[in-house]
Amino acid sequence: MDPLSDILSLMKPRNLLAAGFEAGGDWAVRFPEARGTIKSGAVVTGACWLTVDGLAEPVRLESGDCFLLPMGRSFGLASGRDVEPMDGQTIFPRVRHGGVATLNGGGDFSIVSARFALEGPQADMLLRLLPPLVHIRQGAETAMLCWSTERIMQELREARPGNFLVVQYLAHMMLVQALRLHLSGAGDGVGWFFALADRQMSAALEAMHAEPARRWSVEELAARAGMSRSAFAARFREAVGAPPMEYLTHWRMLLGADRLAHSRASIAEVALALGYQSESAFSIAFKRVMGSSPRRYAAVAA
Repeated sequence: MDPLSDILSLMKPRNLLAAGFEAGGDWAVRFPEARGTIKSGAVVTGACWLTVDGLAEPVRLESGDCFLLPMGRSFGLASGRDVEPMDGQTIFPRVRHGGVATLNGGGDFSIVSARFALEGPQADMLLRLLPPLVHIRQGAETAMLCWSTERIMQELREARPGNFLVVQYLAHMMLVQALRLHLSGAGDGVGWFFALADRQMSAALEAMHAEPARRWSVEELAARAGMSRSAFAARFREAVGAPPMEYLTHWRMLLGADRLAHSRASIAEVALALGYQSESAFSIAFKRVMGSSPRRYAAVAA
């Protein structure tokens, strides 16, 4: 798999809720903080103002726009900036397992949203690199995102057999597509996520993710990137925020943590699978990166 797929797979995003919302006239709804989750939404028809706790100015969302709230902050949606909000939880409990909530008869505005829970320390690899609000405006590259959004709304309205699974898959597609679009226009951020937009750095990252147990050298990774050793090392550190070997060790430990938590493999087996010749060498690296010994980590995760 590619690095983004690898890391999203480790985070095991679990769709807690996917629902539609329609409103008419003057309206405003407010939703509470939900730490440890990532919220995605896409406007199907109409427009609204989005306010996010901690951000000074509201953001105008138009039809076809998408947003992500990676920090689980409290947020609100409204037809106007001066409308008094109502508690969004009072209209959504009845559609917690799918459906479309309606306010003031609907007709002027509709949106599809989903909330995901992310698992384990791997989530920090992504969330700490994203801003509190990701706003993706409709454009030529958003066709697939718009298609996913429209299909979710159709499934929620029709409630056909199997729609729960269809909505789950489409919601995951919407999340990944939104991350792709953010990456394509994110500019010069620092971190593995932004480095994926760099063809040479992406080649090195993909090599490490494809064979994490391999005894990579900086020279080999530089060759994958088509660069000299010194130029590659400097550019990788600048783009990713860590030296190549440090990133590789961190990635190995995240893989190790996932296997300790979700398999019956012994510490020695996990160490060998990740390229360590001894359990003690793996344990030292694991404790340095993860903050606890592999044995303790496995016991807590059990």
